[in-house]
Amino acid sequence: MPSLKAKEIRKLTEAEREKKLQELRTELSNQRAISASGGAVENTGKIKSLRKTIARIRTVIREESG
Repeated sequence: MPSLKAKEIRKLTEAEREKKLQELRTELSNQRAISASGGAVENTGKIKSLRKTIARIRTVIREESG
């Protein structure tokens, strides 16, 4: 999954953002579980990318709620 840019995130509705955030958190926990169990991760930079995308979404949510 390509990372989302802040501009793209702002175009989403609030419900879509929440849904995307939940999907990304689930995917991140799955990737961490694979990594922790010693499994071979196909993309080593994916965890970092997921974390950054989650942070972007949370930032946009915070900016628009405040």
